[in-house]
Amino acid sequence: MYKILSKKVLNPTVTQMEIEAPLVARKAKPGQFIILRVNSEGERIPLTVAGTNTENGAVKIIFQVVGATTELLNRKNEGEYIEDFVGPLGAPSKLDGLKKVCIVGGGVGCAIAMPIAKTLHDMGAEVTGIIGFRSKELVILEEEFREYCGRLHIMTDDGSYQRQGNVTVPLKEMLEGGEVFDEIIAIGPLVMMKFTVLTAKPFGVPCTVSMNPIMIDGTGMCGGCRLTLIKNNERVTKFACVDGPDFNGYEVDFDEAMSRGRMYFEFERTAHEKACNLFRGQ
Repeated sequence: MYKILSKKVLNPTVTQMEIEAPLVARKAKPGQFIILRVNSEGERIPLTVAGTNTENGAVKIIFQVVGATTELLNRKNEGEYIEDFVGPLGAPSKLDGLKKVCIVGGGVGCAIAMPIAKTLHDMGAEVTGIIGFRSKELVILEEEFREYCGRLHIMTDDGSYQRQGNVTVPLKEMLEGGEVFDEIIAIGPLVMMKFTVLTAKPFGVPCTVSMNPIMIDGTGMCGGCRLTLIKNNERVTKFACVDGPDFNGYEVDFDEAMSRGRMYFEFERTAHEKACNLFRGQ
C-alpha cells in the first residue's frame, strides 16, 4: 500500500498528488512514468512522474479526471492509501548536451513538460516555454514554468488569459524570426504534437514528442501501447512503454495514433459516469 502524502486541485479537472514511494523516488528521471492501481480490483493506469523528493520519498503525479479509475483516485484524500505504485518505467528523456530548447506543452501534458523544463534549467540550458490551454481556468503550473523558463508564452483557445491561439503561433513566429533551437520538445494532445511537428519541419529543428497511448502492463508484452514509426518509407512498430515514451516526432504516424486513441473514448466516458453515479448513491 502506498500513502498519499498530499493532494492539490490544480484546476476543475486536474489534480496533483504526492505518493510515498521512496524506491521509485530514488530512481525516477524526467520522462519516465509509473503504473498504479487504486484498489486490488482496479485497472492499471500509467501516469508520468511529475517530480520527486528523495528526502521524504515522495513521487508527484498529476492526472486529469477522465475515466472511472481517475475518478476513484480523485476521491482519495491525503493520508489514505492506494494499492499499487510501480516504476519508474520507460526510458528517461535524453537531455544531455542540449543548450537551447523550446518546450511546448498542452493541457495536462504540461505535467510531463514541467520536470523536463526544470532539469534543463538546472543543467544551465536556455529554456523557452510555450504552454496552451482551452481557457484561463484550466491553466496549470504557470508559476513553475516561469521559474524554469527564461521566456514563457501562455496561449488560451478562447483568449481568456494571456494570448489567444494555439501553441504553434508563437513557435512559428520565433522560427520565422530566425530563432534557432537545439531541439523542440512537444508534450500534450496528439493533435497538438502533430501540428507542432509540422510547424517545426520546414526549419529542420529536431523535434521530440512524448507518446502516451493505451497501456496495460508497461513491459511491452500486451502490445496495447504500440505505435507506428515511418523510417525510410518503411513502417516500424514500436511500444511506447519500453521504446519510449519519447520519439522522433518526424517519424510518428500521428493519424494512426489518433485513430487508435479514439477507440475507447465511449467506453471511458461510460465508465466515468458509472463511477460518478456510484459515489452519488452512497
